[in-house]
Amino acid sequence: MVAFDRGMRRLFLLLTAVAFIVLLINISLLSGTDVRETIKNIPIPGQEKETGQNVLPDPNRPKTPSTDVDPGNFEDHAAVDDNHPIVGYMKEADEKWQAYEEERSMTFKETVSKYRRKYGRNPPPGFRDWYKFARERNVHNVDDFTQIMDDLRPFWGVEPSVIRSLAAHMHEEEQNGISGIFIRDGKIWNTTRANWRAETLVEMLKPFVDKLPDMDIAMNRLDQPRLVVPWEDLQVLLKKEATTRQIYPDAAAEWTTNMTGFYKVDDPNPNITDPNFFPAHGKQYMDIAKAGCPPESHARDRKSTLTSAEALYKDPNGGFVTNFNRSSDLCTIGPEIEDKHGFLFAPSSVVASKSLLPIFGECKVNVNNDILFPANMYYRDDERYTYDGKTDYPWDDKKETIIWRGVTSGGTNTADNWERMHRQRLVRLLNGTVISGKDIRIMNEDPDHQGNYRNFNHFNASKFALDHTDVGFTEPASCVPDCSFYDGIWTYKKMTTLSEQFRSKYVVDVDGHSFSGRWRAFVQSRSLGIKATIFREWHDSRIIPWRHFVPLDNRFDEIYSLLTYFIGLGSPSDAGNSKIPYVPRHDFEARKLGRQGREWAAKVLRNEDIEIYLYRLMIEYARIIDDNRDRIGYSGDGSELDKYDAKNSVSLSNGGINAGHDGKGKHD
Repeated sequence: MVAFDRGMRRLFLLLTAVAFIVLLINISLLSGTDVRETIKNIPIPGQEKETGQNVLPDPNRPKTPSTDVDPGNFEDHAAVDDNHPIVGYMKEADEKWQAYEEERSMTFKETVSKYRRKYGRNPPPGFRDWYKFARERNVHNVDDFTQIMDDLRPFWGVEPSVIRSLAAHMHEEEQNGISGIFIRDGKIWNTTRANWRAETLVEMLKPFVDKLPDMDIAMNRLDQPRLVVPWEDLQVLLKKEATTRQIYPDAAAEWTTNMTGFYKVDDPNPNITDPNFFPAHGKQYMDIAKAGCPPESHARDRKSTLTSAEALYKDPNGGFVTNFNRSSDLCTIGPEIEDKHGFLFAPSSVVASKSLLPIFGECKVNVNNDILFPANMYYRDDERYTYDGKTDYPWDDKKETIIWRGVTSGGTNTADNWERMHRQRLVRLLNGTVISGKDIRIMNEDPDHQGNYRNFNHFNASKFALDHTDVGFTEPASCVPDCSFYDGIWTYKKMTTLSEQFRSKYVVDVDGHSFSGRWRAFVQSRSLGIKATIFREWHDSRIIPWRHFVPLDNRFDEIYSLLTYFIGLGSPSDAGNSKIPYVPRHDFEARKLGRQGREWAAKVLRNEDIEIYLYRLMIEYARIIDDNRDRIGYSGDGSELDKYDAKNSVSLSNGGINAGHDGKGKHD
């Protein structure tokens, strides 16, 4: 009888608890409270409530395991079940990422075979040493270096001696904006016109410079990219490259020695090739850029329309970016933003050329022919750009805000053009006072079909912006003749450290004079990165939009569609009201994207990945400047490293040495 009473009491307590939860949900619905948040905040017996939401984490405090990843990846299964377009973008991105993972080579033999299939030639000399260097540094994907090959392809149409001549002498005229770095006998022999960029590149080369042949490196020391080879000329060079593709079974695995044309101090008989530089700062950049576009592109075809161009990269529902590559392609979007991006109508430091020159640069737009290398500031230990997890916040402790800080750079500011600058447009658009009374498009839940969404074109975003944006300039910069015309326009905000910006869940990143050096830290953080840019960088193929970050149109016209989707808007009681927009909160989706970006950056955006990329770039470059480039290379099948690969197997989940095929431990 006692046992029966205990059973009845347990049943009674269970029914009471269920009734309480049902009552709570109904009260929440009636009051307009976010049900998921209410349930999430029910105290769990025995679990302490987190505190210190407004206190910066103590960097000296021992770190507990990250709270970013819930047991069982709860957020993967807690998303809102609806038909919002972003759900489809995330699914497509997941499929793209999965294919990327499945295509990775796991052995040297596979890597060599894939190289030959993809590029139609043997790998360069030194490829085996590079492979081991990469594997010892836990490379995740040993095949993902297509950017290097794309950058160097046209140079197969130029004689090696001409390339060497250009690299040896472009630095000599200061107005050319070139630093020279010279490698001799496996060491950095000399540098010329060096600045902090060149000094950092020297440090980046040191881990493997002893494996490199003699070469001259011409590095862009200016902020902005340099080269636009006309499209028709580039096609001629690419056709020449295609004719050189051949796999020689008896290729020499050594670099050619005693070549001429390298830089010498006080050379009495230098072989100089004119780089044909011309100054272009302050000029309309699309006048230069469109020459690098195909004739049928939006930039060159006068019959092309905005609608046809947007269809290539943008969803008319909500205005979301569906093709991030196209969204930064000046051949596609250039005509629409040529008066909305400072680099395009007021560039500050462009010294350009229409010739193909071996210039290494940190970034470029899609029509530039500069050779990309990993940006120096990513490698430097600079607190302005370097992520420190000790001073980041768990997702649940972050504010429901989007943050941006910066100066008024991005082009030459004047009293007549500042309103059209890209940074200035962003700051004004996210200012609740400036946009008061203006209609803005968002996507709200269809009042007649729950879970479906449609455009809502008359959203007054003023209050939402005041509640959820923290955006502003810290000081004026890059003005002509001075910045006095900004007096009374901006209320400057206090400068924040990189770590302080991670108090917000959403960190938006836009261009400055060129690329933004904060982007890697944003992806590494526990916040969610939102990115708008026209510039390309070395790592673009590695991070996938809608999987690792959120893409943003360079006109920023969908920014409120994005923010209301993640943060939510209105009350569930407004769901059936066609005049009041309602958007359910999608915090789990935001958290998931941020977590995926953070975990992925820890695998593919490390300083070790920078070294691996740069080493590969240098041996590929060494081949195109070699007089015998057609007949040198690695001709083996890769089997000599079978034992090495078996002993140091690549993890299927994480890549690199120190993990077995199950990804759980060291492989013996």
